[in-house]
Amino acid sequence: MAGGSSGRTVASRVLALIGAFDPGHRRLTLSELAARADLSLPTAHRLIAELVGWGALVREDDGTYAVGRRLWDAGLLAPVATDLRTVAAPFLHDLYGATLETVHLAVREGDHVLYLETLRGTRNVPIVSSVGSRLPMYSTGVGKVLLAHAPDDVRHRVLTGPLTPFTRYTITTPGRLRRQLDRVVSDGWATTAEEMTLGACSVAVPVTTADGVIGALGIVVSDLRRNRPRLVSALQVTAQGVVRALP
Repeated sequence: MAGGSSGRTVASRVLALIGAFDPGHRRLTLSELAARADLSLPTAHRLIAELVGWGALVREDDGTYAVGRRLWDAGLLAPVATDLRTVAAPFLHDLYGATLETVHLAVREGDHVLYLETLRGTRNVPIVSSVGSRLPMYSTGVGKVLLAHAPDDVRHRVLTGPLTPFTRYTITTPGRLRRQLDRVVSDGWATTAEEMTLGACSVAVPVTTADGVIGALGIVVSDLRRNRPRLVSALQVTAQGVVRALP
């Protein structure tokens, strides 16, 4: 029963509100937050207002709440994200310098791809991702790499869930997407052709350690028909460099 906050510290109540969010509950109403944190509505409302004011939570237009940027910034200080971003940084800059195209470093977060780093290219290619943004895995290059190597339950959930089309080229047929993911595993790289944004194509490779695939590196260009082999090779060399440099 919500409202069991007697004897709990303020810190424990705040942590309970933050802990109410998970991959299956990314947006919650005030009532849902109160219930999941076992707090009364007045207490939840007061604490949520403070969290929103600080930037830990954001209030969406529909009245629901989501995790805010301040928590994301704090999360980047965690050893895994920090190590990967820090170690990858010089390699990403080298890759950018060699291609002058937009370069991405991403990891899987639940059923989405989370962008840890983005270096914008000099060419006029539409880009919708940015550092800290989350996009569907099935419609992005780095996302397809991460989805192809995700646990079976994640793949099943994405393939059986709504595959919303972002452009007329987005692959929304589960069988076709499943076959493509199988090829990603066998080929060692993934591509997209205007599946997230018209005028933007991407190619990506996994960052693989002894523990498995821990991330993905990608490049976004206007056309892959001529340069795909060269870009795949550059990405693979970069990924190998990152892995060798990891502690």
